[in-house]
Amino acid sequence: MRWLAKFIYFKLMGWKVVGNTNFSKDTVKKSIIIAVPHTSWHDFIVGILLRKVADVKTNFVGKKELFTWPFGYYFKAVGGKALDRTSGQNKVEAIAQLFENEEEFRLTLAPEGTRKKVEKWRTGFYYIAKAANVPIIMFTLDFKNKQNKISEPFYPTDDMEADFKIMKAFFEGVEGKVKAYS
Repeated sequence: MRWLAKFIYFKLMGWKVVGNTNFSKDTVKKSIIIAVPHTSWHDFIVGILLRKVADVKTNFVGKKELFTWPFGYYFKAVGGKALDRTSGQNKVEAIAQLFENEEEFRLTLAPEGTRKKVEKWRTGFYYIAKAANVPIIMFTLDFKNKQNKISEPFYPTDDMEADFKIMKAFFEGVEGKVKAYS
């Protein structure tokens, strides 16, 4: 099926991959992957195709209720992990624990937390990376240039403000599918 994903991604959609084109998959088995800007449901399609094109296994988390019959098998098969989202749970620690329990785990998140325009990113992905002691790999959803630019692994420091400046600079000038939300 990889050939089909490549055909759709490169030929039909006209997209390209630049930068760290294989997500450092041979050297980094665990990471947080952040996708920006997240402006449309089309981002999911591009992301699914990109992971096939790059031949990299990625994961996501969802509420545990999604992982029951009839869709649970599908969500698990495409890299989903169930998360207990009842109140009182420390979600950062629960997600960081997933990294500890898996030999290979690359969690994809959208720091904007929504497909709408936001002024400020959510910080959960950053705290998860710190708690799990894993790098952050950034990739763009650049519909203007039809490209996914992928960063080298970025290891968060103890200076969140400086780290966010570096990460946000990676995404400067990138336009999402819905330009007004970029």
